[in-house]
Amino acid sequence: MPKRTLPDLTHLHFLILGVLKNDEQPGRVLRDALAVYGVRRTAAAFYQLMARLERDGLVEGRYEQVVVGDQAVTERRYRITADGARAWSRAQTFYDEVGRLARVRWTDA
Repeated sequence: MPKRTLPDLTHLHFLILGVLKNDEQPGRVLRDALAVYGVRRTAAAFYQLMARLERDGLVEGRYEQVVVGDQAVTERRYRITADGARAWSRAQTFYDEVGRLARVRWTDA
């Protein structure tokens, strides 16, 4: 039987990477996705979270100039890396397996 280990991703990492799986997104969209699940973070705390994901090689960020109304602003955009996609898939597999095991009757007899 293979050794089972817990995923390295926190629930917040899993959510962020899941949102980024299909497409690059600006930070404001990621913050909105967290809010949908009741997670409120200050801008500073959110960007610290994103900096850790970048440091760990799970996402890459870049700046882009966009026009909002009549004003140009710089926004941070993120995309998932290949390592981030693999980490997300491993965590998804883990959670799927736990779901299957939850239907098994556990006994110590």
